[in-house]
Amino acid sequence: MQDLVVAIDQGTTGTTVLLVDAARTVRGRGYREFEQIYPRPGEVEHDPEAIWGSVTGALADALGGVDVRRIAALGITNQRETTLLWDRDGGRPVANAIVWQDRRTAPFCATLKAAGQEPAVRERTGLVLDPYFSATKIRWLLDDVTGLRARAEAGKIAFGTVDSFLIWRLTGGRVHATDVTNASRTLLCDLRTRRFSDELCTLFGVPQALLPEIRPSAGRIGETRGVPGLPDGIPIAGVAGDQQAALFGQDCTEPGDAKCTFGTGAFLLMNIGAEPRLSTRGLLTTVAWTLDAPAARGTAYALEGSAFVAGALVQWLRDGLGIIAKAAEIEALARSVPDSGGVTIVPALTGLGAPHWRAEARGLISGITRGTTRAHIARAALEAIALQNVDLVTAMQADAGRAINNLRVDGGASANDLLMQIQADLLGVQIFRPEMLESTALGAAKLAALGIGLAPADKGGETARIRIFNPTMPAETRTELLGRWAAAVGRA
Repeated sequence: MQDLVVAIDQGTTGTTVLLVDAARTVRGRGYREFEQIYPRPGEVEHDPEAIWGSVTGALADALGGVDVRRIAALGITNQRETTLLWDRDGGRPVANAIVWQDRRTAPFCATLKAAGQEPAVRERTGLVLDPYFSATKIRWLLDDVTGLRARAEAGKIAFGTVDSFLIWRLTGGRVHATDVTNASRTLLCDLRTRRFSDELCTLFGVPQALLPEIRPSAGRIGETRGVPGLPDGIPIAGVAGDQQAALFGQDCTEPGDAKCTFGTGAFLLMNIGAEPRLSTRGLLTTVAWTLDAPAARGTAYALEGSAFVAGALVQWLRDGLGIIAKAAEIEALARSVPDSGGVTIVPALTGLGAPHWRAEARGLISGITRGTTRAHIARAALEAIALQNVDLVTAMQADAGRAINNLRVDGGASANDLLMQIQADLLGVQIFRPEMLESTALGAAKLAALGIGLAPADKGGETARIRIFNPTMPAETRTELLGRWAAAVGRA
């Protein structure tokens, strides 16, 4: 009986592998970290072989004691935008991967902006001209490694985001493909045709011969071959970038459904349906998924916004100010006071992200009096995390022309009950928190199961494992908090 799905969640600092059964219950789990490389300030790299080693190691841990003949399919989700180049002959990486956090291509992005290219790029891709995305990273590698551009133009080099590199390795070098969600983060993909654009490739100096084939997020992409611990022939049937996978994992399949991943930062995505809508309020438009499976077909788009600092604010209270000894202590401390006592925190520790996009902004704590305690600061910190998301949701609803249905949450900080209640109160909508917070890996598993036509799990059992937070805050209190926040952001 083939009833298990392997989900590979390849993240920025490590790889998680889950083995999930038909009821979406985790039957095996593995995790392996790998080294972060910081060559110079603003530069972040990964060794592609270390990424692969973390995948095979986590696979071995997850599959220990399991009859691998029960594995029906494999799904992949991954850190997006991170850029890898490798030899087509033998698959050897030609350089370290340039990670999505890397800022080394900022001067080239500035040159393109000065030349007036950003409006056309935004119209075509739904993205902004920023080093975050893959295209300028590819160009930098081609120009930095001696002889690499000529080899790329001759078709001897392959480019991929992490999903594409893993597909290549998992299939023994037989498949060079990416899924549409990852392609839509490269600055090379036309948002409407969901194909790489000749004009964009020319603008960024990227030879078409480098590029992978763009495939749906659910559907057969290839089969395993020569992977330690896995039989040959397991279909790779689901692939999506991490935030899109979390959106699918949270069952945000209808327009207006939204999810927020509370991690170091906060990533908020809203399903906007079958037609892309470009943001006029500082958000990104991205492909949520394309399905090409027996039970479902079609493309959905999403609006995306991110706050740079969420869980990182709690870490700063712990490491920078010493207000708490462990991150988990913040909830009890914040609960010890009924409110923040007029304290407002703007967590612009690394500037402000969407929808403000103010890199020069700096953190601010206002409203401190002689009566302010560390408990008030702790509560204000939780309110700050939630208030950032109010700004994102407000922008999303205006861009989409509709309200969100509710907000589904995942990520480590979503385990904080008080934070979730504050978020429900400030948004004025229900917050849905599933029992399983690893929605990213779950989304990859669900896409893979859909891709080979496995029967979907019973939604009734899954719904029973969701906790709902209902808004209870009086309207005048909410108005006061939002007003203090807006004033503080203006001063940050």
